[in-house]
Amino acid sequence: MRILVSNDDGIHAPGIQILATALASEHEVHVIAPDRERSAMGHALTLHKPLRVEEIQDERLKGVAQALAVNGTPSDCVKLAVGALMREARPDIVISGVNRGPNLGVDVIYSGTVSAALEGTILLDRPCIALSLASFADVGYGKAAAFALDLVHVVSQHPLARRVLLNVNVPAVEPEEIVGVRVTRLGERRYHDVFERRVDPRGKVYYWLAGEAEELEDGHDTDVTAIHDNCISVTPIHYDLTHYASLEDLRKWNFESTRDRLSKIPTDA
Repeated sequence: MRILVSNDDGIHAPGIQILATALASEHEVHVIAPDRERSAMGHALTLHKPLRVEEIQDERLKGVAQALAVNGTPSDCVKLAVGALMREARPDIVISGVNRGPNLGVDVIYSGTVSAALEGTILLDRPCIALSLASFADVGYGKAAAFALDLVHVVSQHPLARRVLLNVNVPAVEPEEIVGVRVTRLGERRYHDVFERRVDPRGKVYYWLAGEAEELEDGHDTDVTAIHDNCISVTPIHYDLTHYASLEDLRKWNFESTRDRLSKIPTDA
């Protein structure tokens, strides 16, 4: 199977190197990732400067077909890979990770890791996976990479629905402490934002964003709870943000006044 591997921690991060090496033991692996850390970039694209690609020679990326660093975002990397760098031989699957730190609940909105996989879902009618280790310490990527090998096999036997990707989080415990795999929904995990006010040497005020996560929901079927229970969390997500349950209610709203309001706008406004 031809696998495109990307991430948001950068091509030199241990998570992507361990993942790519593990996958390359059984598959054809192409690593196309940011040249530096691009965490929390969401689905940003680079539109106002050129994208440059550099081939990387790194013994920690043993067995991969190619390793390319891009001076862009995670979404840039996948878009460039599918549209240009792998255009003649497109990937069968896109895997983004292994991310340093969890991507649970609302994290998926901001995550560059998830966005790289999401870009693959948008461009390819093929499975995509976002893979994260629920720890900010650079330890334990091996168990996430091992699970990725199993998941690639399972997904090849059970194709995902269109527009759906899998958001996977692996608990930061010893392999023998992992209880199992749990299929989950996104939990309620938000952040208490703290903007620390500082002054630079020239007397200019600036702000530094910090804060801590708050887990608001304790449902047994959430990704947050699965990680607390030492289970690998597998959550199917998709990019259609339409809230279908609200459609009928909104269609009953009265917008009759809009026509009159629009008629009063000057034609040159």
